[in-house]
Amino acid sequence: MTFRYDFAPTPFGDALAVFSEEGIVRFDLSEADDPSVPWLLEGVAQRLRAVPEADPGAAGELTALLDDYFDGAPVAFHEHLALDWRLAEGFTRHALQTIRTISWGETVSYGEIAVLAGHPGAARAVGTACRNTPFSIIVPVHRVVRSDGSPGHYGAHPERKRYLLDLESHR
Repeated sequence: MTFRYDFAPTPFGDALAVFSEEGIVRFDLSEADDPSVPWLLEGVAQRLRAVPEADPGAAGELTALLDDYFDGAPVAFHEHLALDWRLAEGFTRHALQTIRTISWGETVSYGEIAVLAGHPGAARAVGTACRNTPFSIIVPVHRVVRSDGSPGHYGAHPERKRYLLDLESHR
């Protein structure tokens, strides 16, 4: 299996996009200021057991969708992009596939996702799935909130989650 990577611009900086023949494998809003840092790509390569090759332009369709999204259009990424789920297994995959169905501008609690995913009481596991998603923004984990309606975290950047929720609330 061949893996390719490119970078897609976001308001948070360039994000790493990794693709297989089956679709996008990973979209990573890096914790680093520079997503091209070797450790980020090494981590992805280790998980894939293959070194992705640079492919400038590979993220063209994704970039166009992101541009529309950040311009305020209600983009359902999974309707336009094939997702390769190999980096999400078990309950994490099931929770993320459930989260994928949350509509633009809507929010659902971690506990509600657990129930919808068939595992009542697994709200913390839903939080872990959100934190470990291989598909930042593409699978809208930012739409999953605490039971009191407060946003909660988004990795180390809760301000990004607030930004995304605010963006979607203006439509």
